[in-house]
Amino acid sequence: MDFPVFADDLDVVLCDCGEEGVTVIVANGVNPESNRKTVALAKKYSLIKPALGYYPTHVWEDGLEAVRKELFWIERQRPVALGEIGLDYKECETESQKEMQRIIFKEFIALGKRLRVPLIIHSRKAEADVLAILEEEEAEKVILHCFMGKKKLVERARDLGYSFSIPVSVTKLDQLQWLVRHVPLRQLLTETDAPYLGPVRGERNTPANVRRSVERIASLVEMTVEDVANQLFMNYQRLF
Repeated sequence: MDFPVFADDLDVVLCDCGEEGVTVIVANGVNPESNRKTVALAKKYSLIKPALGYYPTHVWEDGLEAVRKELFWIERQRPVALGEIGLDYKECETESQKEMQRIIFKEFIALGKRLRVPLIIHSRKAEADVLAILEEEEAEKVILHCFMGKKKLVERARDLGYSFSIPVSVTKLDQLQWLVRHVPLRQLLTETDAPYLGPVRGERNTPANVRRSVERIASLVEMTVEDVANQLFMNYQRLF
């Protein structure tokens, strides 16, 4: 919610969320500047809860010393979750860049245990490594954000008890629809990844669109929208 595209009308965006039945927005920080903006937004708006993290590609861009300094700051803020964190191999050019991400990912997992908060995890082109590290480090309260791994990896994560956060693109992507049908509803959450991954390509996404995810999930699992929404909120309460 700290992106510039929301700067001029955030009050309106949040009002729209309330009208669509959104009761909580977990906003994710992705770097030091973003983390501080997220904390400020959470202090201003009761609807917003702060998750603080470090986007994987920023890790090797900024270096271990800078990231560890931010980890120390994050721990003192007592966020509701750690995110967005994880691995992203799409833009990595060297093995050392990947290794730096893995080092910091493990340190965030350890911090999550100390704070006893959920981990909101990014895993682009690195799904197998993400699951291997989570299992190796005995991670707790795992939320896989927009997970696009192969079916066998979805099943592995499901069997480990991890949760999956489903974006609005579930309305059109077969892969996400398969995931919804093969993971228990108690292990699902919803997200928008606003301002990205909106229902219409090229248009700004907002948290109010999460209702579209709930409606599509309801149709896939053959339940009412109300029952699905209630279960999703209970899932949130259990994790957070």
